[in-house]
Amino acid sequence: LGAAAAGSAPGAALFFSTYERMKPIVLNKLNAYGFHDHQAASHMIAASMGETMACLVRVPTEVIKAKMQTDSSGASLSLTQTVRMVYQERHGSFLSSVTGGLYRGYGITLMREIPFAMIQFPLYEKFKLMFGEEATPLQAAGCGSVSGGIAAGLTTPLDVVKTRLMLGADKEGIPYKNAIDVIRRTYHGGEPLSVFLSGIQPRVMWISIGGFVFFGAYEGFKSVLGPITG
Repeated sequence: LGAAAAGSAPGAALFFSTYERMKPIVLNKLNAYGFHDHQAASHMIAASMGETMACLVRVPTEVIKAKMQTDSSGASLSLTQTVRMVYQERHGSFLSSVTGGLYRGYGITLMREIPFAMIQFPLYEKFKLMFGEEATPLQAAGCGSVSGGIAAGLTTPLDVVKTRLMLGADKEGIPYKNAIDVIRRTYHGGEPLSVFLSGIQPRVMWISIGGFVFFGAYEGFKSVLGPITG
């Protein structure tokens, strides 16, 4: 809970500040290059940039959370002790000599989050248009819930690979080399292909609920703060 709470707000702030800032810039660039009326493309690109920034916070948070949830040493480590232990690891990412294991799985997380965002945000913006020029926070919450649920279901296989890679090793303690290695060993390890859909129901449910709260709160705060910040 501590790790998730510590990374949630900064990650969301990085995402939305980047997303909202880049949307008009990307759209103007597309128009300048002759790609007119490509709102969906601008949403996809801006969301991808937002996810890239957010993952600078989200990846270390998820690595630490996964380590605390699956620690097999028998000792109940604190958040600080877990961070120290992960930092001392020297495998799993090209920056491991500097960041330890904190950014293990950064690449595969982007491979999950960017497709997720490229599905969710164009759908979210499209669904909002169904309610007219300005959707209410409650309407936006519903749009976020539905678009998030769809994106969550479609990206579940990527989430399974990401989770296994972040754990660092298989059940026998053999370290994973990369995402391809995770897929190969999972596929050839005798597990059914349905393992790549593991957790799809709770994932869709929680992301749908989270999307309702998240987007409702975001649009609500934006409507209040918009006139103040200009």
